[in-house]
Amino acid sequence: MTTTSRPHGAPDDASPGSLRERARRAIEEQPSPTVTVLSSLLAAQDELGYLPYEAVDEVSLRTGSSVNEVWAVASFYPNFRFTPPARHSVEICWGPTCHVLGAQPILQGLVSHLGLDGEGDTEDGSISFKYNTCLGVCPHAPAMSFDHELAGRMSLDEAVSRVERIRAADVEQSA
Repeated sequence: MTTTSRPHGAPDDASPGSLRERARRAIEEQPSPTVTVLSSLLAAQDELGYLPYEAVDEVSLRTGSSVNEVWAVASFYPNFRFTPPARHSVEICWGPTCHVLGAQPILQGLVSHLGLDGEGDTEDGSISFKYNTCLGVCPHAPAMSFDHELAGRMSLDEAVSRVERIRAADVEQSA
């Protein structure tokens, strides 16, 4: 579907590789026969790593919903983000099994080490730290994910060590 006017007021930047075009492709290429606001938001965030205005607008256009309706769905779910993520993701499971087996001291220690008040992005833009209710590896609790790679039986020392290795690799790559 090509539009010549932008009913939502945003410019139609359809250049290859633009946020809008990438979101448009992700929404159009959903494998499910039923396309919903939620499935479209998930597809766009999977592609872009977050939901910029262009993606929200494209979901609105593709689903026949208003931008406000799309924002209502997106803002309801805490897993959607509206700013670009940091270069690396670190998640800690704080579900029941991980909690009982020691996730809380790891979580608190890592939040302090990263200079955060809770989950969020580090000031230097290197780490997005997130709490996860379940990483699906209860037999290996407490569990964490470093750039989507699962690690079990974590300790605070090991978590800090892995974060510092990620940061060191970042420094090496930028040099």
